Amino acid sequence: MVLLNEDHKEMRRLFKAFQDAEEGPASQRQKLVGQILEALTVHTYLENEVMYPEIRRLLPDLEDDILESYEEHHVADLLCFELASMDADDERFNPKTTVLIENVTHHVEEEEQEWFPKVREQLGRKQLQEIGEKMIALRADAPRSPGEPKAIKKAIDAVTA
Repeated sequence: MVLLNEDHKEMRRLFKAFQDAEEGPASQRQKLVGQILEALTVHTYLENEVMYPEIRRLLPDLEDDILESYEEHHVADLLCFELASMDADDERFNPKTTVLIENVTHHVEEEEQEWFPKVREQLGRKQLQEIGEKMIALRADAPRSPGEPKAIKKAIDAVTA
């Protein structure tokens, strides 16, 4: 959970940087969105591959929360994939990035305020550490952009799961 909260903090920082740069040079916005896409791609991959399946298995009463999270990731994946192929000069670049930020911010708040506390309450420290260790081990091999095969597979799995 600590790892995921650190990722959330980094995403908030990147989101604010983008919002501060919305009227700035296209090159700066392009760079920031590239960083956002990388952070989100890695983060959602770790959650989808490790966190969500483990929590779903260990805490079946949270299944509805997990299923909603998969769907929220799917929406973010689609927006990330579209943004990855756009130029910052496109008239829809800023609005699309804003929608992504709003969706991810909502998702993060739900995780941190609603179901992370339930997970912490119901799982022991050892179980949480094991999940964290699995995510740390997988992080090095996680996709870094929405177009990478592992990222595409994750998006497809979210639709077919």
